[in-house]
Amino acid sequence: MIIVGAGIVGASLAYFLTLSGARVSVMEAKTPASGASGASDGAVSVASKRAGPMMRLARESRALYAELAQQGVMQDIYHPRPTYLFARTDEEVAVIARHGADLMDEGERILPLTHAQLMQRVPGLGSHVLAGMKVPDDGHALGYRVVDRFLQTAGTPVRRNTSVQRLLLTGDRVVGVQTDQETIKADAVVVAAGLGAAPLVGLDGILIPRKGQLIVTDRASTSGAALPGPLMSAGYLAAKREMVLGHLSTSLVIDPLTTGQFLIGSSRETGFSDRQTDAQTVSGLLREALAVYPSLARQRVIRTFAGVRIGTLDGLPIVGRHPTLAGLFIATGMEGDGICLAPIVGAAMADMVMEAPQRFDLSVLDPGRLGDLPI
Repeated sequence: MIIVGAGIVGASLAYFLTLSGARVSVMEAKTPASGASGASDGAVSVASKRAGPMMRLARESRALYAELAQQGVMQDIYHPRPTYLFARTDEEVAVIARHGADLMDEGERILPLTHAQLMQRVPGLGSHVLAGMKVPDDGHALGYRVVDRFLQTAGTPVRRNTSVQRLLLTGDRVVGVQTDQETIKADAVVVAAGLGAAPLVGLDGILIPRKGQLIVTDRASTSGAALPGPLMSAGYLAAKREMVLGHLSTSLVIDPLTTGQFLIGSSRETGFSDRQTDAQTVSGLLREALAVYPSLARQRVIRTFAGVRIGTLDGLPIVGRHPTLAGLFIATGMEGDGICLAPIVGAAMADMVMEAPQRFDLSVLDPGRLGDLPI
């Protein structure tokens, strides 16, 4: 089996395929976790998901993370923690209330909070934060550490700096890949790359890059995370729900890292695939973050960086068998949800490739919904 892409989804798939007895080789154009997986906030979050199938799949994947932690695979990497949603206007209060109803419909625990109740749990919030909600059962796992653990546990070789140029075809069946160095045959090929997947599997014009700029501060605490969980704005939820709020708002998240630092993000710049940061965007994020959590004024910015999320036209990942080519599978378009969904996507794809009974239903993500994909 060949997996194209050593991000978190490719690494998860390598682990579950190896567990099923397959011989796996991973092709990576750069290095493991060098794309979106290494530039993420690590949120294993149901609270942030769009209502419907994404919320359901996130709940199942988060439960799988917990199982993997109990088994030792994700021990010391996956950690449960709550998510705190917050609203700054009446319009945002309504967004959170609607989102909370959707979470409850999926069986998720929630705790609506007034401003005073939020202050008890997250001291130091700005006075214009009106209300919020606690989602207690979320979690956290840094993407690059998950990638490393999956690959190490599987013992899967990764061909670094190996760019896959094209797929090898015999009739309408994929039988391997042509890299920039050699031809490699395989029983099946899974393309789990980001934007690089587009020309390989006919997704040009369907996959959409969205750049996100992020900020890292120095340590506010030397004994772990400075807050009990991340602060997530209603603007972030609105972006996921494809809503436009009546005031300017970025998709603000203030994430307390276990190192005692803060990760602050992020912009959502559709169509941009560069990794440059700019002073205007960074300063705007900082102003908004300071208004929400004034205690950040004591911190120093030590780094800014950008990552590129790869989304899709309909907002759903693309996971499953290629609609016309046998032996070819696709797992891409996760946008910002790859960290959370990686275990369930890896397990489900392994079942598909090995023609085993399906443990998880990912049919809503099937590539066939897009019609024929020309290659």
